[in-house]
Amino acid sequence: MENKEATTEEDSCDTDSTVRTNRGKRKNEETDEAAKQGSRKKQKRCGKQLRPGERYVPPPQKRNPGVSFSQEHFAETSYYFDSGLRKVNPYYFDFTTYCKGRWIGKTLLEVFKSEFRAESLDYYRKAVKEGRIKLNETPVDDLNIILKNNDFMRNTVHRHEPPVSGEPLEVLVDDGEVVVVDKPASLPVHPCGRYRHNTVIFILGKEKGLSGLHTVHRLDRLTSGVLLFARTLEVSKKLGAMVRERQLEKEYVCRVDGEFPEIEVVCEEPILVVSFRVGFCRVDPKGKESRTVFQRLSYNGHSSVVRCLPLTGRTHQIRVHLQFLGFPILNDPIYGSSAWGPNRAKGGLVGMSNEELLEALIKDHSSKESLHLLDLPDEVVPGKQRPETECSDGAQEHNDQIIAPASSGVACDDSSCKLTEEEGKAEGSQEFQKSTSAAETVDKMDSAHKEKYSVSDAKSETSKSNAFVRDHLCGECKIVRPDPTKKDLIMYLHALRYKGPDFEYSTQMPEWAKEDWLQD
Repeated sequence: MENKEATTEEDSCDTDSTVRTNRGKRKNEETDEAAKQGSRKKQKRCGKQLRPGERYVPPPQKRNPGVSFSQEHFAETSYYFDSGLRKVNPYYFDFTTYCKGRWIGKTLLEVFKSEFRAESLDYYRKAVKEGRIKLNETPVDDLNIILKNNDFMRNTVHRHEPPVSGEPLEVLVDDGEVVVVDKPASLPVHPCGRYRHNTVIFILGKEKGLSGLHTVHRLDRLTSGVLLFARTLEVSKKLGAMVRERQLEKEYVCRVDGEFPEIEVVCEEPILVVSFRVGFCRVDPKGKESRTVFQRLSYNGHSSVVRCLPLTGRTHQIRVHLQFLGFPILNDPIYGSSAWGPNRAKGGLVGMSNEELLEALIKDHSSKESLHLLDLPDEVVPGKQRPETECSDGAQEHNDQIIAPASSGVACDDSSCKLTEEEGKAEGSQEFQKSTSAAETVDKMDSAHKEKYSVSDAKSETSKSNAFVRDHLCGECKIVRPDPTKKDLIMYLHALRYKGPDFEYSTQMPEWAKEDWLQD
């Protein structure tokens, strides 16, 4: 007599469920391990059936295993040099992110409208029609789709990067443990905001074959000088410990407005980060302990060259302390601005709230047509949304991902500022190298043929040709911007020397720091 086992709920969902006989043998026995795994996955999904109209969301995957960039990233586009500037050919790029907690239950349209306002909603609607916006790797056909936990978003954009100085990135030391470079002004250290290929990390990888480097410290985009990278994690930890234990002596040089005192000046005012999104700080009792030693090197009747020894590593420490002392860096776009008041916050006297100060900074630079120097995200600028004729990434980047607004494109002087830099509105020219590119070909096609020639095809052609690709949805392609001037690309702050217990790395004094330098 046969004894059949009771059928479970999971078994009833599975056509390959088994029945045991009195001999203890199994019918339809599967010997293929892959088939067994497939059956278990099927059972699991079947055990939790979707309700009518419910959308299935696959579990999250680890898509970015590390922070290093590879040859695949470096090959996205190419550089060219023009009028003393390093420029990047525009290219297609995928921003990706998992659904944030605050987005759950909202429509994709609502998220684009509230958090990625650099592009118009009309642009996003057109992008959807062309399959440039995907959810869980499936093209979205309706922006009213409601987001769920673990949804994976992909947004293909046509990316334009602002030009930077064409000065060479000189490698001072590469001894197998550290890489030390002399960073030109205007060059961000790592990808942030609108900058990716025009960064120290990418140039070292693309032109010097140096990748997998660990950042020891960072410099402002407009700051020049000594920049250290560790070759290995072990060396990175060692140098990091030196920084924490204050065994690393850092020396900067700057040119400040006015006649700085001849005696040594020590500033110990606490510094508070006002906003990581906007990227500026101020002296505040609630801030972190800070200490900087200043020594005047020369005075030319208008401005002074000052030696700076930051003994702590706060964001914008040198710049904030000099402003507090009444001697801001001569061309500092933030702390030298008259927006801080007639005395430019000397002695910490501002008399404005943080919101009022930001508004004053924006107004000051708008009147001078130099708003790009602040690297502000579009959504921070009151009443500012880029018109339909312009193009922006519409998101910020961190290790190839879109991330929600967090901080400014203005990096820190020397300390451990966050890598999550906000999308900056950096103005700059974009001269194009014309070619018979994929996207240009798409523009000339009729609508029937366009469907067969997608952005993916254009991306493939771009990586092969490394030439300019014009995109018919990108408004930035229709704009010719004036090249930035030399003044736009530099701030008179230079990392002159880094010294440890058994090493010392230094650079030459910049031209503007010499005693015979003639002020404009």
